[in-house]
Amino acid sequence: MASAFAPGKCILFGEHAVVYGHPAVAVAIDQGVRVSIEESPDWRLEGMPFDPSRHPHITHIIQSIFNYDGPPLALEVQSDLFSAAGMGSSAALSNAVGAALHNHLNSDEPLDNIKLARLAHSAEATAQKGRASPTDTATSALGGCVVVSGEHVEGTRHIFDTSLVTPEGKRDWSINVVDLPPGICEAWLVLGYTGEWSPTGRMVANVAKLMSEKPELSDDMEAIARITKAGLTALSAGNLEALGMAMDACHERLQRLEVSNPSLDRLVEAARPHALGAKLTGAGGGGCMVALAEDPQRVAEAIEVAGGKPLTSKLGAEGVRVV
Repeated sequence: MASAFAPGKCILFGEHAVVYGHPAVAVAIDQGVRVSIEESPDWRLEGMPFDPSRHPHITHIIQSIFNYDGPPLALEVQSDLFSAAGMGSSAALSNAVGAALHNHLNSDEPLDNIKLARLAHSAEATAQKGRASPTDTATSALGGCVVVSGEHVEGTRHIFDTSLVTPEGKRDWSINVVDLPPGICEAWLVLGYTGEWSPTGRMVANVAKLMSEKPELSDDMEAIARITKAGLTALSAGNLEALGMAMDACHERLQRLEVSNPSLDRLVEAARPHALGAKLTGAGGGGCMVALAEDPQRVAEAIEVAGGKPLTSKLGAEGVRVV
């Protein structure tokens, strides 16, 4: 049996602004998806017959990427991520399937995490009808802290470039990483899940409509870009207090863009007295918030009392790997 694990992700800065060409900063988290693969008399997924049409990510990887024509396979999937909550669960699944299948077919060859990131992005694009950002897939593959932008971002280390032809035209991205300083290990992330589904496409469309109706909100997008750069500087220096302040400021701008909601605001406000900073993470409209904490247990308790489901992770987990 071949098994692989790929982490989920949390966006620290740049959600929504990334759509308008500004950088997005994401970190891998401890939680993720584990996939195990072994040969079987027939195709199975989690003990049930495998229906390719219902699982476009997996089908694309097996058929289009690996061109697999061997014996049927049985796949088992275990996830400790909240689904449709902005944690990158589908990207983690794609990376874990790719890594597990690579190990099944080429157990003597080490994983190429950049190749896996490209593979998973291709699977995401296929499943999303030609539209997919590489943020989730690159963060899950590479681990640590990843910065995705239309160009190289100062203060980061460039890893690779990628592009995608979408229904709206060709998109180009630069994938960069931030080398986290040793002192950052004192920091924890506590994610709080609202229990509400986060509809990314709808939220992006709502922001676009709001921006067309209120052009002055472009100032908030520019402000998020400035906050993102300040947050990157704080992250690179291991300045946790400045990092938390940038998170607070980012949430306020996202509120002005109407992507937060009462559930997210309630969890953010509950976490802040015990955290260095807190904000929504991802598309908004539900999903998760995230707090930067030195006492993660206290923050998790506050989130739970406020009605959220907490998850605790170190800041910047390891990327996809064979297990």
